Amino acid sequence: MSADRIDKLLQDIRLLDEDRHALVQALREQILKLDKGVTEEAKYGGLLFSASKPFCGVFSYAKHVSLEFGEGASLPDKYQMLEGEGKFRRHIKLTSQQQIKDKHVQAYLLLALKAATPA
Repeated sequence: MSADRIDKLLQDIRLLDEDRHALVQALREQILKLDKGVTEEAKYGGLLFSASKPFCGVFSYAKHVSLEFGEGASLPDKYQMLEGEGKFRRHIKLTSQQQIKDKHVQAYLLLALKAATPA
């Protein structure tokens, strides 16, 4: 979990788009506050977050930020916000910080964390 790699990735995002950088930072803060055991690493061109195992990732694209869940297909989708049709993965596309609230990101993060944490 090299802090240097995370910092470099965040600097690169900031250079490309300040708004997307702010959105990534807002998501990071929310994810890291979920539990003291949550860790992050720069991997696959984004940020991967783990508890006892990986439970989500944040990836910045040209026009949006994607919050991705490796086991998203098994998460309850009460708010019908999860996108994707693969066997396992689902994601939520975000274009503004307001959408973090509007798309119920906290609820999905808690579900994903719970699914990744042994009982």
